Amino acid sequence: MRFFWTFFWGFLLINMAAYVISSMAGGTYDFAHASIVSVIFSLVIILLGEVGVPNEPIPHDHH
Repeated sequence: MRFFWTFFWGFLLINMAAYVISSMAGGTYDFAHASIVSVIFSLVIILLGEVGVPNEPIPHDHH
């Protein structure tokens, strides 16, 4: 379920940001391009969450 919400919010937020930025720059909004970027963004976030965060606490030696 967490992957669904990551894709859902990533899709919405990236498309919203692409719309606002293209509007401010005077360009055109491209739904397909923004959707591709949102999928890539969501995959990177999921991979960072799965690989980058250790499950076990790191022991500290205080001598």
